[in-house]
Amino acid sequence: MAAITDCQHHLCVEAFHGVTADAMSGCVIVTGMPGAGKSTITDLAARLLPRAAQVGGDAVNMMVRTGFVWFMGKPTEEAIRQDELCNRNMCSLANNFIDFGFTVLMDTVLADRAELDFFIALMSPRPVRLVVLAPGIEVCKHRNAMRNPEERLEFDGYERLEADMKREFGDVGWWLDTSAITPDQTAEQLVVELADRTAVLDPVWNSWLRRLHGV
Repeated sequence: MAAITDCQHHLCVEAFHGVTADAMSGCVIVTGMPGAGKSTITDLAARLLPRAAQVGGDAVNMMVRTGFVWFMGKPTEEAIRQDELCNRNMCSLANNFIDFGFTVLMDTVLADRAELDFFIALMSPRPVRLVVLAPGIEVCKHRNAMRNPEERLEFDGYERLEADMKREFGDVGWWLDTSAITPDQTAEQLVVELADRTAVLDPVWNSWLRRLHGV
């Protein structure tokens, strides 16, 4: 970790690879299955930029000291309500950082396009890009199993989640296979190639009006 947090390394990434503030402006949502490396990669990628913040659902949820129900918990109605609360809080926090000139690396699990569109709406008109970390189910399961017990997620819906994400995000964002590269390599690749690999996502709630105007 020492090399990647060194200030000279930050400057090298920006200088040698031509990474600019405009190329990394707004929010980069980094999603993927549990164990894909979202928290690790968003942390490392943020450290490669001169002004960046990591916003993650786990960190936001930890602000709740009593009454917390996680998204797979019971009762179902409260789990759904608190999941929405977490999403709204993440986007509000991201908006504040963006408005003060920080790039946001957001770590969250998105299951479908409707949820992605909800995030885009909450952060509009700020630019939002999507990266899907996709090392594969077996790699995700192994990484999750190797976590400390208090960090391990008891999740058995990998096959369904992968199918849902491929169906919903197959033509959206950058699918980054990280199965054969290190976290440091992944973070640097994300920062260096993001502008070429992704486009700012268009909102869909006003798609009829955008079509009417031909944009």
